[in-house]
Amino acid sequence: MKVNQAEIIISAASKKQYPSEPIPEIALAGRSNVGKSSFINKMIQRKNLARTSSKPGKTQTLNFYLINEKFHFVDVPGYGYAKVSKKERAKWGKMMEEYFAERDQLRATALVIDIRHKPTEDDCMMYDYIKHFDLPVMVIATKLDKIKKGQRNKQLQLIATTLEMEEEDQLIPFSSETGEGKEVAWRSMLSHLRL
Repeated sequence: MKVNQAEIIISAASKKQYPSEPIPEIALAGRSNVGKSSFINKMIQRKNLARTSSKPGKTQTLNFYLINEKFHFVDVPGYGYAKVSKKERAKWGKMMEEYFAERDQLRATALVIDIRHKPTEDDCMMYDYIKHFDLPVMVIATKLDKIKKGQRNKQLQLIATTLEMEEEDQLIPFSSETGEGKEVAWRSMLSHLRL
C-alpha cells in the first residue's frame, strides 16, 4: 500500500466532533507507550505525523488521521497508565465506549502489544472489550527488532494464548525500526477496509 496523503483531521472528545464522511475506519489501541505512534508513522512512511512521546498517556482524545482520502486511522487513548486521575480515566472510558459501540464506519481494530512481554491484564481486557462489539482485531506485536529471532515464536504463542485470541483474528509481528511486518499489516487492514 502506497500512502500518498496522510493528515490529522481532528482530535475528537465526543461523537459530535467525529468526521462526518462515510469512509471506513481502523481503530488503533494499546497501552500507553507501547509504540502506537511509531506504528502509525511507519505504516504511512512519515517521521512524525503521529507524535511520539516519552510521556505515557499523551493521547487523550480520539485522533482521526485521513489516509489517501479513502479511510481513517483512529488513534484511541492509551490505557494502563496510573498517573492519570480516576476522573480522567472515567472520561476516556465513556469516550471509547461511545466510539466502539456507536461508530458505523469502524471496520476493525489494531491492538498494539509489545512482543517482549506477556500481555497485561489491561491488554486482555482491551481485547475482550473490542470483541464484545463483534469487531475483528489485528494484534500488532511491535518491537520485533528488540528480541532474538529464536524467541519470536515463543513470544507470539504467549501473546495468542494469554489473550485467548479467536481464530479469525491475526497476530502480526512488527518492527517500527526495520518495517518488518508492514506489508502483512497493510494486507490485513485493507481486507477489513474493503477498499
